[in-house]
Amino acid sequence: MPSDYRTEGGTAVEAAGEDGRLRVSGAEAKRVKREALGVPDRVKHQQRVAVPMQRRTPEADTRQRVYRYRCYPSPAQAEQLIKTFGACRWTYNEGLALRDKAWREHRVALGFADSCRALTGWRNAEGTRWLQEVSSTVLQQALRHLDAAFGRFFKGSGRQPKRKKKGRSRDSATYVRTGFRWGEDTERPGTGLIALAKQPGPLRVRWSRPLPAGVRPVKLTVSRDRAGRFFVSVLVEERIKPLPPVFLRDGGGPKAVGLDLGLAALVTLDDGEKVDHPRLLKKYGAKLADLQRSLHRKERGSRNRDKARQEIARLYALIADVRRDALDQLTTRLVRENQVLVVEDLAVASLVRSPRGKGRRRKAGLNRAILDAAWGELLRQLRYKCAWYGRTLVIVDRFFPSTRRCSACGATGPKLDLSVRSWSCDGCGAVHDRDVNAARNLREEGLRLYGLVAALPPGRVMPSVIKASEMPDVVLTA
Repeated sequence: MPSDYRTEGGTAVEAAGEDGRLRVSGAEAKRVKREALGVPDRVKHQQRVAVPMQRRTPEADTRQRVYRYRCYPSPAQAEQLIKTFGACRWTYNEGLALRDKAWREHRVALGFADSCRALTGWRNAEGTRWLQEVSSTVLQQALRHLDAAFGRFFKGSGRQPKRKKKGRSRDSATYVRTGFRWGEDTERPGTGLIALAKQPGPLRVRWSRPLPAGVRPVKLTVSRDRAGRFFVSVLVEERIKPLPPVFLRDGGGPKAVGLDLGLAALVTLDDGEKVDHPRLLKKYGAKLADLQRSLHRKERGSRNRDKARQEIARLYALIADVRRDALDQLTTRLVRENQVLVVEDLAVASLVRSPRGKGRRRKAGLNRAILDAAWGELLRQLRYKCAWYGRTLVIVDRFFPSTRRCSACGATGPKLDLSVRSWSCDGCGAVHDRDVNAARNLREEGLRLYGLVAALPPGRVMPSVIKASEMPDVVLTA
């Protein structure tokens, strides 16, 4: 028994916490679950010793990849899916309330298995028997998502789980292998029929690209966005072939590129190329304002208000699709053309903090521009694509003076205001474009960090991500 536990009357209790209350476990916890919380005891395999659940590991040399498709359910299927979304949301909220009550009132910790046993009682109860119209595996996945959210919260990598609200939370339902049937089309490998549990027929899917031939999906997630569109996300395990290495023509080191993320230009490369910022929110700003004013004039609860809300949702969906497609094409091109990609470590969440005090309007406009640029999504795509295709992403420390260092002589000048787009070096007199100079400095620093890792003993596989903040023995050049 751990040192922070002691025994009282045959019951293991944890030492008192800050509030002076004790965590109850053992036989007393089982009694509280059964009598006060309505969670029945484990009936099956009572004679067996409980073993921790083992997660399913992918096969060797395979990666989990998600393919997302647009689907068009029939009216009956759409009605059943909407009912499924509501049941998953209700189950998640009820499981959250049960775990919160168990801890606050009885100091008893509930897990995923306890929530699943409580789910059986909810499905058989008189007032919630409508849960039987939805597949039980889908509801169990909702409880699994709740358990994963608590796990992230306890580890400090996530916030405390909150209740899901209709109309604000994402409508989705996850089907594991026992909750759907997959039949691959022999004439068109990678496509086929998907039949979900409790559905009257197969789902109509628009196969924009085929799945890996001969691979059975691991799980499916059906979702509906604010614009009313249905999507099915298929998780498969496939072997992704890395791209051939890219080296310099003179037979030197790997081909590298420095990327400076900004607002004047979305991405600036060290060779001077600049990728324009699409500024989609500004492009559709007038239309969004008109639709928002139209929504404000509609009576609450009316059908016209729902129509106006749907029109706004469709426009936002268009903006998100265009932004995502542009970033996907850009990141794919960068990963294909370069072996090493160097970026700066950006704290996007800190950059878009709510404005306060003087200059709130200007700061709010800056936040809106940063969110429209989607720097976080761009870095996320670079991360997983480098891991897939055998590239290396080097993340330089955020305090590295890439902007005010001269890329010609290495001299470091004073801090520059954001309005200064070009400057001249006091040491060598070179005139620099602010963004191009930063990209060149990032490239040189990234190659230095890459060389430190590559100089390790042979036989070591180069990591897909090298982060300067995680290398304490590296002294950053001033």
